[in-house]
Amino acid sequence: MTRRTHRSIASVVALGAALALTACAPSSGGDDSAGGDGDTTLTVWSWRVEDKAAYDKIFAAYEKAHPGVNVDFKAFKATEYNKILATGLAGSAGPDVPQVRSYGQLQTTVASDSLVPLDGKVDLAGWDENVVASAKGKEDGKIYSVPLARQTTVMFYNQDAFDKAGLKAPTTWDEFMAANEKFAADGMTPIAVGAKDDWTLPIVHEVLAAPRFGGKAFQEAVNSGDKDFTDPDWVASVKVVKDLEKFMPKNVTGVAITDAQTLFSAGKAAMLPGGSYDLAVLQKAAPDMKIGVFQVPPPPGSPSGSAATTAGWADGNFAVSKKSKNQEAATELVTWMSTKEFGQMVADEVKQISAVPGVEYKDPLLKQMSDNYVNAGSPYLLLTDFRYGAPSGTDLLGKGIQQLLLGGKDATAVSKELDTGVKTWFKPAA
Repeated sequence: MTRRTHRSIASVVALGAALALTACAPSSGGDDSAGGDGDTTLTVWSWRVEDKAAYDKIFAAYEKAHPGVNVDFKAFKATEYNKILATGLAGSAGPDVPQVRSYGQLQTTVASDSLVPLDGKVDLAGWDENVVASAKGKEDGKIYSVPLARQTTVMFYNQDAFDKAGLKAPTTWDEFMAANEKFAADGMTPIAVGAKDDWTLPIVHEVLAAPRFGGKAFQEAVNSGDKDFTDPDWVASVKVVKDLEKFMPKNVTGVAITDAQTLFSAGKAAMLPGGSYDLAVLQKAAPDMKIGVFQVPPPPGSPSGSAATTAGWADGNFAVSKKSKNQEAATELVTWMSTKEFGQMVADEVKQISAVPGVEYKDPLLKQMSDNYVNAGSPYLLLTDFRYGAPSGTDLLGKGIQQLLLGGKDATAVSKELDTGVKTWFKPAA
């Protein structure tokens, strides 16, 4: 996420990025594409530092099946990655295969003419169209990358704490509220939220209140122009977050997402709204905790037909750089990333829900989250549809809910500012 910094800090970051790029240039004795033994070396860049060991294992399997190819995986700090990647793709020291953002955040990279179109080279037929949309150029409709993972929203819960309290995962709003009241009375934080990091708040909103605004049905209505973000159901869904503030940590806007995760993993919070990407982090932090997941039931007043839902989106795609001196080999690697073999390894090693259809999940929680999306999925609307311009929907709602929790704005004002902001660039479908 981009944050404002003092100029001096920005200068240091820029210098660090430049040094990182210099260090990452492929080294050779005259041919930048070859290693010391004459093999082809493909550099792969990512912002997922925490997944390096998993990717090293995955790419070792690829190297074994492709003699003469070495894959050099380099991961950078996520908050600095966009700048590092843009500089790398513009110069000669960039990656052969960059991990790129999705949906609206991909468009700047596409517009820079840095990526090789992959139409006719990769086959994404039969994939979830919400996922495939993440890999396309908005203007030309071409495929520029292969999606890595399907992320989903999820409510994690401490099954041991629920069992001790004599509770089960709630299936109705009344049961959900009763669980919150019970944990609060027992002195345990019911819902661990880290509102200091505003990028998490649209996800929290989806977890707690997607049925209240109508999920997928609302997406269709707002994209067609039949509704907008001042719609009463949307405003009511934002208010749900405020209404549940009493069950969140005290001074929640001063709590970072890492603090919220620690509250949960330490057994001091009963529930944690987040994404499927949090699973590996939580399991590593609390290996002995019995973790469960559930879909928050529809709040009162939800539109007719609304049911519990799991919002999903594609996150992190792999592309081929136009400046790669190994385009053929890079394209072969990215094409392999669209296979079930790679997708299965992503599920097993990276602990992510693969974007590749037909992958099986050994981890029961990963399987449950995947099944929830397949059976009752909806789009993470502000990311999948409202990141194609500035200000983005996620930025507006994240900052708006922060103000809501601080008491500076009500749900109506937050929703109005979201609507006004996206309408500076968003046009409904004709």
